[in-house]
Amino acid sequence: MTQHQAETATNAAAGAANAAGAPARWRVADVAALYDLPFNDLLFRAQQVHREHFDANAVQLSTLLSIKTGGCEEDCGYCSQSAHHDTGLKAEKLMDVDTVLEAARAAKANGATRFCMGAAWRNPKERHMEPLTAMVRGVKEMGLETCMTLGMLEDAQAKELAGAGLDYYNHNLDTSPEFYGQIISTRTYQDRLDTLERVRDAGINVCCGGIIGMGESRRERAGLIAQLANMNPYPESVPINNLVAIEGTPLEKTEPLDPLEFVRTIAVARITMPKAVVRLSAGRQQLDDGMQALCFLAGANSIFYGDQLLTTSNPQAQKDRTLLARLGIRAEAAQQMPVETAQTCERAKTAN
Repeated sequence: MTQHQAETATNAAAGAANAAGAPARWRVADVAALYDLPFNDLLFRAQQVHREHFDANAVQLSTLLSIKTGGCEEDCGYCSQSAHHDTGLKAEKLMDVDTVLEAARAAKANGATRFCMGAAWRNPKERHMEPLTAMVRGVKEMGLETCMTLGMLEDAQAKELAGAGLDYYNHNLDTSPEFYGQIISTRTYQDRLDTLERVRDAGINVCCGGIIGMGESRRERAGLIAQLANMNPYPESVPINNLVAIEGTPLEKTEPLDPLEFVRTIAVARITMPKAVVRLSAGRQQLDDGMQALCFLAGANSIFYGDQLLTTSNPQAQKDRTLLARLGIRAEAAQQMPVETAQTCERAKTAN
């Protein structure tokens, strides 16, 4: 399919949906057609979409802390924290509130604007809710955005977190419905969708993405993006993870994904979810500076920032600051900029 044909198909779908007063619906075939565009055409289109909704030279920095590590009941094939896999990771209890708040203060001092807290659980127990809500309140008092990922939630738990002021809840779909059964058996796809619905109903912003490079086909990658883009509304924050093949997990011998395919996925996410914050997440350490620069060009405008993610390493903060400076990218909250304002800024920069 040519670029013109892909644009005609997707624009027709968007027009029909908008005429009906509903969000555009993306068929998997339409998303796959975007993947198949010539690389330069795809990135050009993604950058155009990006500039319509965001400052093209700003990136939001998030820091992620594992507040409860290891011993998870789920059998996700990629995860070092699963109790089903022998990765040498020791199970730990939930951190105390003061320790978490100390880490949040350090993250803010280092430039982060969002603090994300992750717990290796199938779902939190009621005894966990009091310290979890205290963490949210404490982090928000510092002026940071808050995000948590705690596994599945019940309605009452989502409402408690919302009442504490939680800004975002992360719960990834991981992959397409078709490929999902090859990655996890202890939680259904519908379980994930149900938690996302509870989060949305509670008034919390949704952070939801997936992992690529787990052995799925391009068509299955397109299936993941279609699932995300067709959520109503689609997630405010979309983390795209590149598999980190961890020894002791079922995916430890998975062949690395072509880095250009990762860049394509960022571009396709940007085109199909134009107003979402698209985040480079796990696996960024596997990308050299040039590939990361291409990801920013493709529409990524958030990174996990710091030396550690949940259990895997991350590019060091100073290295990140150096790269962003080389690219002329500012670190700030990723807020949508009105089109008129963005164009005015671009004209002013050109005049200077």
